[in-house]
Amino acid sequence: MLDATDADAFFEMSIDNVCVAGLDGYFKRVNPAWTQTLGWSTEELLSRPSIEFVHPDDRAATLAGRDRLALGGALGPLRNRYLHKDGSFRWFEWRSVAHLGWELVYAVARDVTEQKLAEAQLAEAKEREAKLERQLVFADRMASVGTLAAGLAHEINNPLAYVAANITLMLDSLRTLQSEVASPLLPELLEMGTAVHDGAERIRKIMRGLKTFSRVEQERRAVIELQPLLELSINMAFNEIRHRARLVKDYGSAPPVEADEARLGQVFINLLVNAAQAIPEGRTDANEIRVKTSTSAAGKAVIEVRDTGGGIPAALLGRIFDPFFTTKPVGIGTGLGLSICHNIVSALGGEISVESREGQGTSFRVELPAAARGPATPPPAPKPKKPLVRARILVLDDEPEVANVLRRILRDHDVTVLIKARAALELIGTGKPLDLIFSDLMMPEMSGMEFHAELTRSFPELAQRVVFVSGGAFSPNAAAFLEAVENPRLEKPFEPRSVLALVRRMVRPPG
Repeated sequence: MLDATDADAFFEMSIDNVCVAGLDGYFKRVNPAWTQTLGWSTEELLSRPSIEFVHPDDRAATLAGRDRLALGGALGPLRNRYLHKDGSFRWFEWRSVAHLGWELVYAVARDVTEQKLAEAQLAEAKEREAKLERQLVFADRMASVGTLAAGLAHEINNPLAYVAANITLMLDSLRTLQSEVASPLLPELLEMGTAVHDGAERIRKIMRGLKTFSRVEQERRAVIELQPLLELSINMAFNEIRHRARLVKDYGSAPPVEADEARLGQVFINLLVNAAQAIPEGRTDANEIRVKTSTSAAGKAVIEVRDTGGGIPAALLGRIFDPFFTTKPVGIGTGLGLSICHNIVSALGGEISVESREGQGTSFRVELPAAARGPATPPPAPKPKKPLVRARILVLDDEPEVANVLRRILRDHDVTVLIKARAALELIGTGKPLDLIFSDLMMPEMSGMEFHAELTRSFPELAQRVVFVSGGAFSPNAAAFLEAVENPRLEKPFEPRSVLALVRRMVRPPG
């Protein structure tokens, strides 16, 4: 058994903080470990109520523990923070027991500061891991959404092609009738037809945006004008904008840039959506989102997106382009959008910057180098004086209504319509003369790509006369194919005048 001398030696030499305290809240005895741990002298520790050393946030739990001890129970483990003489706090884990007859508490407090720090670091690491996992799941979901959107654009563009083209033909016929027949119904029919045409045009713009911004192929840079791409981006983001702010387009002169249309459009959409989400819904007239283009003194293209939202705190501006950093509520932002924008703009040799004041709004500025070469010039419009050549045309499309509307558009030509590529090859094999072939790109059984390959092997002169009709090349193979061949293409939905202009361009009159 230990005698009193041994017990005193154990008390004094313990590396844990050992103490005897009274139920009055004062230390009665502390071992040297207290001074080593907290920096206070023994006299300082004994002269003040011990609760004064406890962190304010931990005092309620500490006092509740003392109440339990005063009833004769044991206490532990209890964790709280004690004040060091240098102003910092150390974490203690307590185990205590009370002797009510002596009105004393015997306690051991182990310093667990390093353990708490390690636990906090582990928790932070787990949170980062969980956040990264959520971001990866979100990215995977967005990739799936992009693939679905591309397929959706393709599927909608098929019916939209014949709806839009048919309504255009109907309007042309109604206008012709109006000059020949006096009927009170014609003006109303024209008004209804125009409304349908405008609605189809709105759908066309939305689907073009879906098709452009959900591309899955490799980056393809081209010289592009900024204003059409900004208009396309605004169309895609407008549902976010229209309930929050007035949109002001302040387009000044800006040079064309060399960029991938989908990636640069992603930048513009992100900036527009961020601007909209910085403004609460319901005060449209009181708020503004301004899109401005100009040319810098150095000749660079400048695009600015300004909003009158709540602004960004100055302390956060330096982190605004960091990956996974967001000022938006949980579930609203991923923290990747501006980081991706920064990477895209930097890869183009440009710069993106931000200015913001709390309560006054935010302005993002993108500067991009002007393209070294001008944008591709469209082919010259056909001269109307040239005589119309009655061409022999094959229309190949697995969507019968698309094929039928092409037949109507081309009614002044000799048109054969087929819905299967193999049937088209059989017809060509009979020696039927053809001047032009309109072929859908994506078809079951045999695609337009496979059809072209067969023509190249067996009828190479006809392979050059194929016009590919596409509702969206949403597969990497289709994108690579269109990149490799020089054949013209017709995007669904198409305007009748575009189809006729293409035929005039490709079928030359004799002589």
